[in-house]
Amino acid sequence: MKASFTVENNIEQAEKKMNWPILSAIATTISTSVFKLFNSESTSQSGMVFDRSFVVLALLMYVIGLIMVASSSMPVAERLFNNPFHFVIRHAIYIVLSLGIAGVALQIPMSWWQKNSSYLLILGIALLVIVLLVGRSVNGSTRWIALGPITIQAAEPAKLFFFCYLAAYLVRRRDQVMENWKGFAKPLVVFFMLAGLLIMQPDLGTIIVMFVTTFGLLFLAGAKLWQFLALASVGVSVLSLLAIFEPYRWRRITSFLDPWEDPFGSGYQLTQSLMAYGRGDIFGQGLGNSIQKLEYLPEAHTDFVMAVLAEEFGFSGVSLVLALSMMLVFKALILGKKALAKEKFFEAFFAYAIGIWVCFQAAVNVGASAGIVPTKGLTMPLISYGGSSMIIMTLAVVILIRIDHELRMQSIQATSSKRKARKLGGDNE
Repeated sequence: MKASFTVENNIEQAEKKMNWPILSAIATTISTSVFKLFNSESTSQSGMVFDRSFVVLALLMYVIGLIMVASSSMPVAERLFNNPFHFVIRHAIYIVLSLGIAGVALQIPMSWWQKNSSYLLILGIALLVIVLLVGRSVNGSTRWIALGPITIQAAEPAKLFFFCYLAAYLVRRRDQVMENWKGFAKPLVVFFMLAGLLIMQPDLGTIIVMFVTTFGLLFLAGAKLWQFLALASVGVSVLSLLAIFEPYRWRRITSFLDPWEDPFGSGYQLTQSLMAYGRGDIFGQGLGNSIQKLEYLPEAHTDFVMAVLAEEFGFSGVSLVLALSMMLVFKALILGKKALAKEKFFEAFFAYAIGIWVCFQAAVNVGASAGIVPTKGLTMPLISYGGSSMIIMTLAVVILIRIDHELRMQSIQATSSKRKARKLGGDNE
């Protein structure tokens, strides 16, 4: 009787905790040791209703991002707005807004996301159409919808909504995806439609992220090897043609291969970024001591914030940020595996999609600034300046927290039911 009462009590406390998710998370992170937070087995045994380590990782990356945006944006903010704190204030507002949206989104059950995945996809497509009609152009790309003081980068919510739709589709049509070409091709039709809208902005980086994530999800859903080989061949061919027949993309590739051939032209941004990495060495020049951020390196607080971080904190600082990002990715993939084991297929595929997405986007961002891959204009998740990216990435982390919460609640309720059944069986005897 006592055990049954304790489990029911845990369920009631869990529901109460979820009413104030952010306050509960902050209080718990302060009072709980780092070891326990990152040990999922100990958290489940102690009655926690969601994995606090997701919150800790996000908060750490928020803080690092805020510090680096403040350091890297001051010179350009002083010149453009006569206020060195312009970008850091806006970035802080984006973080607060993200946390507010997180508090609301955490209350939404995963069944809602699955049920409304098609409507969310339509909303994503509508945003991509609207941005082509009335969007604001920056540096030759039309990617932003201006709503007064707020600007929305349409590609960011479109990515999340497409991954939500794809996860729901794989649940509905998993057998078709595994057995025939028709089931495999349907989500690709949707992808190519989105890709067509994105290439008109143009935004090749987002297309590549979506392609790789789609490729990975279809693989995890059990599609056949020959289908992957065909998809990979078509994808690589199309991307190659897009690069070859567009002069500015071809210049990016050639300058990436040898940026020092034209260090004051097509290779300027990359050479400045490489100088930042070189000056950083192992432990960096110290916070605020970057030279490249003094308007030598373009986009120092957005796409190339990792270069400034490398200059000021060196290899150790970059390693720390990569470790945090990869920890978030690994936890997302492990969560997907747990959901799959409990036959929560939509939750599993959605968690896998978020893990692949964050992993690839972080790899491309760091790789571009370090000269490993061509520049693609992708932000560093939860680090770079950018409101749309910050809000959508926060929403992705919240979805992971919600999935973990529902899996834990299912386990608690299953344990409660078993104990009740045993108690009734003992009474009957």
